[in-house]
Amino acid sequence: MDSRKHWDHIYATRSVRDVSWYQPHADQSLALIKRIASGRPSRVIDVGAGASTLVDDLLAQRHFEVTVLDLSDTALEAARQRLGVQSAQVQWLVGDITEATLPADTYDIWHDRAVFHFLTEPAQRTAYVAQVRHALRPGGHVIVAAFGPDGPLQCSGLPVMRYSPDALHSEFGDAFELVEHATEAHHTPGGTIQQFVYCYCIMH
Repeated sequence: MDSRKHWDHIYATRSVRDVSWYQPHADQSLALIKRIASGRPSRVIDVGAGASTLVDDLLAQRHFEVTVLDLSDTALEAARQRLGVQSAQVQWLVGDITEATLPADTYDIWHDRAVFHFLTEPAQRTAYVAQVRHALRPGGHVIVAAFGPDGPLQCSGLPVMRYSPDALHSEFGDAFELVEHATEAHHTPGGTIQQFVYCYCIMH
């Protein structure tokens, strides 16, 4: 399967408000990012952001420098169209996070909601963690949200992994200190509930 074509098709044929992971506002992620930054200028990368409105809310805070990465340019174009002239303030990257070329020691905060659980092969997860270690500055912050133990077995026709907080943290290893975790009951536009686990770590 061509993953890029798969996700471009999803975003080309469905409203961004109808996909199962849609949130009007990424309230849990935003609150955590704001608390971590504490009003300081911070570089944030939102990995697998799709057309998420998190970038809108980060720009509204005025002290975030935001990079948005997704495999689907169709999804990113929806976000660019929504932001209008503000989109020029964002660095947009199209690519697979396990292979993308990212700058070294750059980002203060790495955010991922709903990408990591699609990495069903150990080699993919190893490559992902290597990207975090490469692109995040020492002492940087990592927020990853993935399906919890009671989450779905598939999403958008693809198999997914499910994680407890400890299992999710263990994928990253001892270089990442688990600071806190939380569970979210995400209400999808279709009326179902999906369990997400959020882990917040500091990279040493």
